[in-house]
Amino acid sequence: MDASVYRKRAVYGRWAVACAFFFNGFLVGSWAPQIPVFMTRLDISEFTLGLMILVFGTGALVAMPWCGYLIGKYGSRLVVKSFAVFCSFSLLLVALAPNLITAAPALFLFGAVIGGMDVAMNANAVEVEKQLSRAVMSSSHGFWSLGGFAGGALGGILIEAHGHLIHAIVVTVIAIVLGLASFRYMITEDAPVVHEKQKLSFPTNPLIYLIGVMALFSMVPEGSVLDWAALYLKQERGADIATAGFAFAAFSGTMAIMRFLGDGVRNRFGAVKTLRVSALIGASGLLVASIAPTPWIAILAFAFSGLGIANMVPIAFSAAGNQPGTSSGVALSMVTLMGYSGILVAPSAIGFVGGHTGFGPVYMVLAALLVVVFLMANLAATADRAKS
Repeated sequence: MDASVYRKRAVYGRWAVACAFFFNGFLVGSWAPQIPVFMTRLDISEFTLGLMILVFGTGALVAMPWCGYLIGKYGSRLVVKSFAVFCSFSLLLVALAPNLITAAPALFLFGAVIGGMDVAMNANAVEVEKQLSRAVMSSSHGFWSLGGFAGGALGGILIEAHGHLIHAIVVTVIAIVLGLASFRYMITEDAPVVHEKQKLSFPTNPLIYLIGVMALFSMVPEGSVLDWAALYLKQERGADIATAGFAFAAFSGTMAIMRFLGDGVRNRFGAVKTLRVSALIGASGLLVASIAPTPWIAILAFAFSGLGIANMVPIAFSAAGNQPGTSSGVALSMVTLMGYSGILVAPSAIGFVGGHTGFGPVYMVLAALLVVVFLMANLAATADRAKS
């Protein structure tokens, strides 16, 4: 293939995978404003709602290892497109569910296809990085954050004006249009990465699991700020409800900005140095937040930590996807599984501990986890193989 045509295809593929991240984030963001309606119309308690949200997370965690096998057999492009078809209709299925008996499997399916697509689109982003010889992973995750923001904002307006079912239908139509307009431009791996008859298996390279630990330690703080920062500010720092809500807003805002800037930073300084500095910024922000004397100092500290945490997981994903001798899909499925358990599972345990010790000490421990990532940063050197 002519070099100019090859690069043009890769550029189109870069924006197609960005659209895939936006698509996935948009659907997750659209689910968020549906949650209160879901609870009311099914007449369930907070405890039961928590179990239903756990069902969603379980679906994602179950699907992720299988997705790595599918990527190795069929390529990331086909897997992204296939999962996207089911994703498009999955929120509508949840919105149509009339009772818990039907809602539970609908939520499990929703989580499974969202999680499976997440693995596949990250694998596709790794391939784009290889073909463009530059980093795109951080900004791809920035598009996910942008999609989540758009889905949440549009959802609140539509549900209030027209109800949850009309909202779900509109989301489905938007998802279909996005997919038809952009996914045909996605690229895929140049050659099969595993033999067609290979069975579902887990990575044998121990570095994959160590990178998974880095992803886990990077995502646990993100889930903990999402779920518990507002409560921490209200109960332990005397903030009112309005002020407490700024904690995650400031954190997620700086994360989104830094993810769009992160590829340029990584291209200039390299993955290892970027990860080290990011881990120190994230750790120092969480440490200050844990001892902050006033709510606004804590909010600023959470915002500062977001600048560091933003690019840690994208770097870990790139490092996993570029491990020599291992299918990028298989490696990414394991690292994604380990990392996302930090958002889907760990916060519930953290809430139990925080209820007994307070959340100040919890955020100190989370800062220490990021210091561990700093010490492990050399494992991210393979993330720069895309530029070699």
